[in-house]
Amino acid sequence: MDFNFTLSTHIIFGKNSIEKLPELLKELNAKKIMLIYDGGVKAAGISEIVEKQITKEGNESVIFDKVFPNPTDELVEEAAEIAIKQKVQAIVAVGGGSAIDLAKAVNILLTNEGPINRYSGMNQVKNATKPLIAIPTTAGTSSEITDVIALIDTKKVCKYVIIGKNVPATHSIIDPCFTKTMPASVTAATGMDAMTHAIESYLSVMASPVTDFQSLKGLEILSENLEQVVSHPDDLEAREQMMLGCVITGFAFTNANLGLVHGIAHTLSAHFNLPHGMANAAVLPYVVKFNAEAVPQRITEIAKALKLDITGDAEEDTKLVVDKLLMISKAIGIKTLKEQGIEKDSFDMLADDVLMEPVLNFNPRQGITKEEIIEILNQAY
Repeated sequence: MDFNFTLSTHIIFGKNSIEKLPELLKELNAKKIMLIYDGGVKAAGISEIVEKQITKEGNESVIFDKVFPNPTDELVEEAAEIAIKQKVQAIVAVGGGSAIDLAKAVNILLTNEGPINRYSGMNQVKNATKPLIAIPTTAGTSSEITDVIALIDTKKVCKYVIIGKNVPATHSIIDPCFTKTMPASVTAATGMDAMTHAIESYLSVMASPVTDFQSLKGLEILSENLEQVVSHPDDLEAREQMMLGCVITGFAFTNANLGLVHGIAHTLSAHFNLPHGMANAAVLPYVVKFNAEAVPQRITEIAKALKLDITGDAEEDTKLVVDKLLMISKAIGIKTLKEQGIEKDSFDMLADDVLMEPVLNFNPRQGITKEEIIEILNQAY
């Protein structure tokens, strides 16, 4: 039995754990901190809470609040220029995957020469980065603990990833209280993103006994709590469980990687700026069905994690899983590709781009054709 497993982020988890930020900054000897967030975090009053914690011990904050969904390489360069000019000693990122991915990319450019897209791919970032504290406000992307950054290349019109040991946040403060203000649509989309991570990491060709346990346990926790947090946003216990499921799943996919669902979602986001979780959720059931013939026993294990009454027949168990995913999506308001504004005449172009996605190398069913991708898109329409 051979496998590798890595986790390099120090995690502080729990209700009101944001109060430990001043102590952490003191330990890091960081006095000038760039605080990165988006308009939603500001409107919810979360950025103000975090900034007060930063300046509590006399530290100085440098604000960058221009984050938008699916951040671009241009936005990274803009924020990095400010951070370098201001000589920041650490970064604090507050928000969902977009804010945290942006911060991780900016952090690379503080100690590595730009432009950021030169680091596309695996292990291209050579120099160690500065302290980065990620504070998630969503339970979905796991960006706060992963070694992955997803960015849009504005010239090539594609989504690319940066992966490697010098990419992750050095610390993560995971406070479920910060997820209470999320709109229901964001809770739903990010929750389905986390469930996609659990399923794809379990089906990945790089899965190991360690990641298998994490993927299935994460899926179990997420599936038991997602509908509850969407319909009852003040249920802090359920929100804490969603954050826990997200962290556990993040351990898994950081090491096992993902597959075709993310290949399609990356392309949809690059061309149509779809929220990543919504793009994943729209195609997830149909990719599971597509992959089932390659890994029937693993689909049965997914059915068990979803607490379904398995039949022992691979085809029937697959149908149970697909139907369950569709039922959850409908219950929490996930939209079809048509409802998200995607036209069928774009499928040919999208399929061509999906075939170039590196993440397809980890998909359990190989030899994927353009026609098969178009068929999945048609099913998700």
